[in-house]
Amino acid sequence: MVTTTSLKLVILDRDGVINRDSDDYIKSLEEWHPYPSAITAIARLSRAGWQVAIATNQSGIARGYYDEATLETIHAELKRQVRNAGGKVSHIAYCPHGPDDHCKCRKPLYGLLIQIREALGLESLEGSWIVGDSLRDLEAGESLGCRSALVRTGKGRRTEAKRIGLERAMVFEDLDGFVDWLLADE
Repeated sequence: MVTTTSLKLVILDRDGVINRDSDDYIKSLEEWHPYPSAITAIARLSRAGWQVAIATNQSGIARGYYDEATLETIHAELKRQVRNAGGKVSHIAYCPHGPDDHCKCRKPLYGLLIQIREALGLESLEGSWIVGDSLRDLEAGESLGCRSALVRTGKGRRTEAKRIGLERAMVFEDLDGFVDWLLADE
C-alpha cells in the first residue's frame, strides 16, 4: 500500500468539471464536449507528479439512456485526449445506479472514492483533493478526509449561490484555475 503522504492525488467529478453537463445526460460520444482547458489541466497535473482519478455518477445507465459500453467509449476518448496532451488518468470509477437504487457508490456517498483508493493501492484518501461542481461531490470527498474545491463550471455557480455546505471548500472559476493554484502552491 502507498500512503497519501507519498502520493499526490486529485479526484475529479466528470460532468460539469471536465466536460459540459446536460440535463438530458451525456448519452453518446458525440454529446461529450470537454472544456478545452480541462484536458490540458489534467495533463498538467499528471506531468507535475499528481495522480488524477475520476468519480462520476452515471444514472443515465440505470435510466436506460445509454449503456456501459457507450460510457466506456466516452471514457476511452477522455483518456486518449489526456494522453495526447501528455498526461494520464489513473482510474475512473462510476456509479451506474439511479437515485432510488439505494446503492453505496452514488455520490454523496463515498463508495466511488473507496473504489479509487483500492484501485490505486492507497491506505487513505486523507489530504487528497476532490474537485466538483456540486455539493454531493465535495461531501463524498470530505467524508474521507479529502480537501475540497468547487469549480464554477457546470452546476458550480448554482451550488456556490446556495452557500450551504461550502465552509471547507475553496472555489475556482474552472479546473484550469484550480490546477494553476495547486501547482503554484507546490
